[in-house]
Amino acid sequence: MKVVPLNDKIVVKRLEAEAKTAGGIVLPDAAKEKPRQGKVVSLGDGKRLESGKRAEFQVKEGDKVLFSSYAGNEVTIGAEEFLIMTEDDVLAVVD
Repeated sequence: MKVVPLNDKIVVKRLEAEAKTAGGIVLPDAAKEKPRQGKVVSLGDGKRLESGKRAEFQVKEGDKVLFSSYAGNEVTIGAEEFLIMTEDDVLAVVD
């Protein structure tokens, strides 16, 4: 199933949390933080400007992005979880 966001919204699939720390300690599920990285799955049409045109997105489908802890709204579609957020919630694109 494809999710198509409206206007200036983007759909992000959260990346999996790391199971080990940098020092090699294995973390139980209860100790893991939700990752603040994800992959852009789809984009809306863009924010409507006063002129009536649409602004282009700075991110594109497939980009790996960083976002704030409380960004977007979590939705479950089928067995997958996604975040729907505005482009303003994206902090950076990771190469």
